[in-house]
Amino acid sequence: MLQKEDKDTTNEAVQYSKPSWLKVRGPGSKEYKETEELIRALKLNTVCEEASCPNIGECWNKKHVTVMILGSVCTRACKFCNVATGIPDKLDPHEPERIASAVGALGLTHIVITSVDRDDLPDGGAGHFASCINKIRISSPGTTIEVLTPDFLRKAGALEVVVNAMPDVYNHNLETVPSLYAKVRPGARYYHSLSLLHNVKKLNSKIFTKSGLMVGLGETREEVLQVMDDLRAAEVDFITIGQYLQPTPSHYPLHEFITPEAFQYYEKIARIKGFLMVSASPLTRSSYHAGDDFLKLKEAAARV
Repeated sequence: MLQKEDKDTTNEAVQYSKPSWLKVRGPGSKEYKETEELIRALKLNTVCEEASCPNIGECWNKKHVTVMILGSVCTRACKFCNVATGIPDKLDPHEPERIASAVGALGLTHIVITSVDRDDLPDGGAGHFASCINKIRISSPGTTIEVLTPDFLRKAGALEVVVNAMPDVYNHNLETVPSLYAKVRPGARYYHSLSLLHNVKKLNSKIFTKSGLMVGLGETREEVLQVMDDLRAAEVDFITIGQYLQPTPSHYPLHEFITPEAFQYYEKIARIKGFLMVSASPLTRSSYHAGDDFLKLKEAAARV
């Protein structure tokens, strides 16, 4: 178990003596500031900021952003996530147009769209995802689109709405192993998430599917390998595996730092198990290098 450094406040991120492989340069380049100004001008939320992603400096320097739709307040309280929980914002009908404008202004060839959970909406926000996809298709037809959606738990027909809008990649993260769900992701159901991913393929086999895991929460290696098997049984094409970092003292505790060698092992095994694309490293996140990885995914699919 890791030892935390003493803090005088519970509002700041937990401080550990991070290993060298997790240390990144802070943001501040000219390109980063230009991206930040555009995001502010278009009044967009990004998961890069809301979830305190360690890769924000690198990604925004390249003008790569992951937009977060449906507001900035989540209806759930997952123990790993730094997004605010509470009474959600009103749905903004103009958000899809602003996102389409951002795609053009940033010159994006690939965009990732994610969201907070919106259990308060009849469709969980599925129609809003579809509207964003459609607006981007009209204004930037050459841009490929990846969605990272909630589980749409108990929202009949929601998945079909998003799939019918034809994203290029459908991502839904399992996040952790089944034994930790009650503690880490209490509002979700492991096998429902697996079923959602499998149903994407049943509805449209041409859409690539993707899912991600965090490690370092106390899972065993055997449990991670079982999740890989479950995802392959659900015909998932692409798996991401990254290091969990505890955002604040009130979040789920970090149990260990996983070594780069262990991530290399996971990548090797995932490829053996048949995933078309694997991204496994301490700094891997769902949308990290998503555009480059999508091109590799298409190339891998073409060889099969």
